[in-house]
Amino acid sequence: MSLKDQIDKSRLPEHIAIVMDGNGRWAKQQDKPRSYGHQYGVESVRNVLKAAADLGIKYLTLYTFSNENWNRPDDEVQALMGLLVHAIQHEREELNANNVRMKAIGDINRLAPAVRAELDNCIDFLSENTGVTLVLALSYSSRWEIANAAKEIAIAVKENRLLIEDINDHLFDSYINTQNIPDPDLMIRTGGEIRISNFLLWQIAYSELYFTEEFWPDFNEDSLIKAILFYQSRERRFGKISEQIK
Repeated sequence: MSLKDQIDKSRLPEHIAIVMDGNGRWAKQQDKPRSYGHQYGVESVRNVLKAAADLGIKYLTLYTFSNENWNRPDDEVQALMGLLVHAIQHEREELNANNVRMKAIGDINRLAPAVRAELDNCIDFLSENTGVTLVLALSYSSRWEIANAAKEIAIAVKENRLLIEDINDHLFDSYINTQNIPDPDLMIRTGGEIRISNFLLWQIAYSELYFTEEFWPDFNEDSLIKAILFYQSRERRFGKISEQIK
Protein backbone atom coordinates (compact mmCIF):
# COMPACT_ATOMS: atom_id res chain seq x y z
CA MET A 1 0.00 0.00 0.00
CA SER A 2 1.38 3.39 -0.96
CA LEU A 3 1.72 6.22 1.55
CA LYS A 4 -1.09 8.09 -0.16
CA ASP A 5 -3.42 5.09 0.10
CA GLN A 6 -2.94 5.07 3.88
CA ILE A 7 -4.61 8.48 4.26
CA ASP A 8 -8.13 8.52 5.66
CA LYS A 9 -9.84 10.97 3.27
CA SER A 10 -12.62 11.53 5.83
CA ARG A 11 -10.16 12.92 8.40
CA LEU A 12 -8.07 15.34 6.38
CA PRO A 13 -6.86 18.54 8.03
CA GLU A 14 -8.84 21.45 6.63
CA HIS A 15 -5.97 23.90 7.09
CA ILE A 16 -2.23 23.16 7.06
CA ALA A 17 0.33 25.83 7.98
CA ILE A 18 4.04 25.40 7.18
CA VAL A 19 7.22 27.07 8.41
CA MET A 20 9.44 26.53 5.36
CA ASP A 21 12.83 26.38 7.05
CA GLY A 22 16.24 25.24 5.83
CA ASN A 23 16.68 26.82 2.39
CA GLY A 24 19.96 28.49 3.33
CA ARG A 25 21.42 25.45 5.10
CA TRP A 26 20.40 23.23 2.18
CA ALA A 27 22.22 25.56 -0.21
CA LYS A 28 25.29 25.55 2.03
CA GLN A 29 25.39 21.76 1.80
CA GLN A 30 25.48 22.16 -2.00
CA ASP A 31 28.27 24.75 -1.64
CA LYS A 32 25.93 27.34 -3.15
CA PRO A 33 24.77 30.81 -2.03
CA ARG A 34 21.64 31.07 0.12
CA SER A 35 19.65 32.43 -2.84
CA TYR A 36 20.13 29.06 -4.56
CA GLY A 37 18.25 27.40 -1.72
CA HIS A 38 15.42 29.91 -1.91
CA GLN A 39 15.08 29.25 -5.64
CA TYR A 40 14.75 25.52 -5.05
CA GLY A 41 12.34 26.24 -2.22
CA VAL A 42 9.90 27.65 -4.81
CA GLU A 43 9.85 24.23 -6.49
CA SER A 44 8.88 22.65 -3.17
CA VAL A 45 6.07 25.18 -2.82
CA ARG A 46 4.79 24.15 -6.25
CA ASN A 47 4.95 20.44 -5.42
CA VAL A 48 3.38 20.72 -1.97
CA LEU A 49 0.62 23.01 -3.19
CA LYS A 50 -0.27 20.55 -5.95
CA ALA A 51 -0.25 17.66 -3.50
CA ALA A 52 -2.47 19.58 -1.07
CA ALA A 53 -4.90 20.47 -3.84
CA ASP A 54 -5.05 16.87 -5.08
CA LEU A 55 -5.82 15.63 -1.57
CA GLY A 56 -8.55 18.20 -1.02
CA ILE A 57 -6.87 20.39 1.59
CA LYS A 58 -8.83 23.65 1.74
CA TYR A 59 -6.20 26.05 3.14
CA LEU A 60 -2.40 26.04 2.95
CA THR A 61 -0.59 28.84 4.79
CA LEU A 62 3.12 29.31 4.09
CA TYR A 63 5.43 31.38 6.30
CA THR A 64 7.02 33.16 3.37
CA PHE A 65 8.75 36.16 4.95
CA SER A 66 8.65 37.24 8.59
CA ASN A 67 8.92 40.72 10.05
CA GLU A 68 12.20 39.56 11.57
CA ASN A 69 13.49 38.63 8.11
CA TRP A 70 13.75 42.35 7.30
CA ASN A 71 16.85 42.27 9.53
CA ARG A 72 18.70 39.91 7.20
CA PRO A 73 21.47 41.26 4.92
CA ASP A 74 20.09 43.65 2.32
CA ASP A 75 21.22 41.53 -0.60
CA GLU A 76 19.32 38.51 0.72
CA VAL A 77 16.19 40.57 1.38
CA GLN A 78 16.32 41.99 -2.14
CA ALA A 79 16.87 38.51 -3.59
CA LEU A 80 13.87 37.17 -1.68
CA MET A 81 11.64 40.03 -2.83
CA GLY A 82 12.81 39.54 -6.42
CA LEU A 83 12.12 35.83 -6.18
CA LEU A 84 8.64 36.53 -4.81
CA VAL A 85 7.80 38.83 -7.72
CA HIS A 86 9.22 36.34 -10.23
CA ALA A 87 7.23 33.47 -8.69
CA ILE A 88 3.99 35.47 -8.70
CA GLN A 89 4.45 36.50 -12.33
CA HIS A 90 5.36 33.03 -13.57
CA GLU A 91 3.03 30.89 -11.42
CA ARG A 92 -0.25 32.78 -11.60
CA GLU A 93 -1.50 31.17 -14.83
CA GLU A 94 -0.81 27.68 -13.47
CA LEU A 95 -2.39 28.62 -10.13
CA ASN A 96 -5.45 29.80 -12.01
CA ALA A 97 -5.59 26.62 -14.10
CA ASN A 98 -5.50 24.61 -10.86
CA ASN A 99 -8.35 26.67 -9.34
CA VAL A 100 -6.11 28.04 -6.56
CA ARG A 101 -7.18 31.14 -4.67
CA MET A 102 -4.60 33.35 -2.92
CA LYS A 103 -4.61 35.54 0.16
CA ALA A 104 -1.84 37.37 2.06
CA ILE A 105 -1.48 38.08 5.75
CA GLY A 106 1.03 40.30 7.53
CA ASP A 107 2.24 43.88 7.53
CA ILE A 108 1.87 44.09 3.76
CA ASN A 109 2.37 47.87 3.74
CA ARG A 110 6.09 47.29 4.39
CA LEU A 111 6.51 45.67 0.97
CA ALA A 112 7.97 47.78 -1.82
CA PRO A 113 5.24 49.30 -4.04
CA ALA A 114 6.20 47.12 -7.03
CA VAL A 115 6.08 43.95 -4.93
CA ARG A 116 2.75 44.96 -3.37
CA ALA A 117 1.27 45.70 -6.79
CA GLU A 118 2.24 42.28 -8.16
CA LEU A 119 0.82 40.60 -5.07
CA ASP A 120 -2.46 42.51 -5.18
CA ASN A 121 -2.87 41.85 -8.91
CA CYS A 122 -2.33 38.13 -8.44
CA ILE A 123 -4.77 37.93 -5.51
CA ASP A 124 -7.38 39.75 -7.59
CA PHE A 125 -6.71 37.55 -10.64
CA LEU A 126 -7.31 34.37 -8.59
CA SER A 127 -10.14 35.71 -6.43
CA GLU A 128 -12.98 33.82 -8.15
CA ASN A 129 -11.33 30.40 -7.81
CA THR A 130 -12.84 27.82 -5.49
CA GLY A 131 -10.08 25.27 -4.87
CA VAL A 132 -7.35 25.31 -2.24
CA THR A 133 -6.65 28.74 -0.74
CA LEU A 134 -2.94 29.55 -0.64
CA VAL A 135 -2.25 32.00 2.20
CA LEU A 136 1.13 33.75 2.06
CA ALA A 137 2.39 35.07 5.41
CA LEU A 138 4.44 38.03 4.19
CA SER A 139 6.16 40.55 6.42
CA TYR A 140 4.29 38.62 9.09
CA SER A 141 4.77 38.48 12.85
CA SER A 142 2.23 36.98 15.19
CA ARG A 143 3.11 39.39 17.98
CA TRP A 144 2.63 42.29 15.54
CA GLU A 145 -0.70 40.82 14.47
CA ILE A 146 -1.96 40.40 18.06
CA ALA A 147 -0.77 43.86 19.11
CA ASN A 148 -2.36 45.40 16.03
CA ALA A 149 -5.67 43.65 16.75
CA ALA A 150 -5.57 44.89 20.35
CA LYS A 151 -4.92 48.43 19.10
CA GLU A 152 -7.88 48.29 16.70
CA ILE A 153 -10.17 46.96 19.42
CA ALA A 154 -9.02 49.72 21.79
CA ILE A 155 -9.81 52.35 19.14
CA ALA A 156 -13.26 50.80 18.60
CA VAL A 157 -13.95 50.98 22.36
CA LYS A 158 -12.70 54.56 22.52
CA GLU A 159 -15.00 55.54 19.65
CA ASN A 160 -17.95 53.78 21.32
CA ARG A 161 -18.24 51.20 18.54
CA LEU A 162 -17.53 48.42 21.03
CA LEU A 163 -18.19 47.82 24.72
CA ILE A 164 -15.47 46.31 26.88
CA GLU A 165 -17.98 43.59 27.74
CA ASP A 166 -18.08 42.64 24.03
CA ILE A 167 -14.43 41.60 24.00
CA ASN A 168 -13.85 37.85 23.97
CA ASP A 169 -11.86 35.35 21.94
CA HIS A 170 -14.51 35.20 19.20
CA LEU A 171 -14.45 38.97 18.77
CA PHE A 172 -10.65 38.93 18.75
CA ASP A 173 -10.78 36.40 15.90
CA SER A 174 -12.52 39.01 13.76
CA TYR A 175 -9.66 41.49 14.22
CA ILE A 176 -6.70 39.26 13.32
CA ASN A 177 -5.30 38.73 9.83
CA THR A 178 -6.84 35.28 9.39
CA GLN A 179 -10.43 36.30 9.96
CA ASN A 180 -12.77 34.02 7.96
CA ILE A 181 -10.00 31.40 7.72
CA PRO A 182 -10.26 28.37 10.04
CA ASP A 183 -7.41 27.85 12.50
CA PRO A 184 -4.72 25.41 11.30
CA ASP A 185 -5.37 21.79 12.17
CA LEU A 186 -1.73 20.92 11.46
CA MET A 187 1.40 23.04 11.62
CA ILE A 188 4.55 21.68 9.95
CA ARG A 189 8.08 22.98 10.42
CA THR A 190 10.93 21.74 8.25
CA GLY A 191 14.66 22.15 8.81
CA GLY A 192 15.08 20.42 12.18
CA GLU A 193 14.28 23.38 14.42
CA ILE A 194 11.68 22.78 17.15
CA ARG A 195 10.12 26.18 17.72
CA ILE A 196 7.23 28.29 16.46
CA SER A 197 9.18 31.45 15.51
CA ASN A 198 6.38 33.96 15.97
CA PHE A 199 4.02 32.19 13.54
CA LEU A 200 0.25 32.12 14.06
CA LEU A 201 0.59 32.07 17.86
CA TRP A 202 -3.10 32.85 18.41
CA GLN A 203 -4.32 30.48 15.71
CA ILE A 204 -2.34 27.33 16.60
CA ALA A 205 -3.70 27.00 20.14
CA TYR A 206 -5.01 23.51 19.31
CA SER A 207 -3.03 22.66 16.18
CA GLU A 208 -1.08 19.43 15.95
CA LEU A 209 2.62 20.27 15.59
CA TYR A 210 4.88 18.28 13.28
CA PHE A 211 8.63 18.85 13.09
CA THR A 212 10.90 17.23 10.52
CA GLU A 213 14.64 17.28 9.92
CA GLU A 214 14.11 17.67 6.17
CA PHE A 215 15.16 21.00 4.73
CA TRP A 216 12.40 22.73 2.80
CA PRO A 217 13.91 22.13 -0.69
CA ASP A 218 13.76 18.38 0.07
CA PHE A 219 10.16 18.46 1.29
CA ASN A 220 7.83 16.86 -1.27
CA GLU A 221 4.47 15.10 -1.66
CA ASP A 222 5.56 12.06 0.37
CA SER A 223 6.81 14.39 3.10
CA LEU A 224 3.42 16.08 3.25
CA ILE A 225 1.62 12.75 3.35
CA LYS A 226 3.80 11.60 6.28
CA ALA A 227 2.86 14.75 8.15
CA ILE A 228 -0.84 14.16 7.45
CA LEU A 229 -0.55 10.54 8.62
CA PHE A 230 1.03 11.83 11.84
CA TYR A 231 -1.91 14.22 12.20
CA GLN A 232 -4.37 11.38 11.71
CA SER A 233 -2.63 9.34 14.41
CA ARG A 234 -3.35 12.04 16.98
CA GLU A 235 -6.41 12.19 19.24
CA ARG A 236 -7.70 15.76 19.15
CA ARG A 237 -9.47 16.38 22.45
CA PHE A 238 -9.67 20.20 22.67
CA GLY A 239 -9.57 20.07 26.46
CA LYS A 240 -11.95 17.13 26.79
CA ILE A 241 -11.11 13.56 27.80
CA SER A 242 -10.97 10.62 25.40
CA GLU A 243 -14.34 9.22 26.43
CA GLN A 244 -16.09 12.47 25.55
CA ILE A 245 -14.99 12.47 21.92
CA LYS A 246 -15.70 8.84 21.07
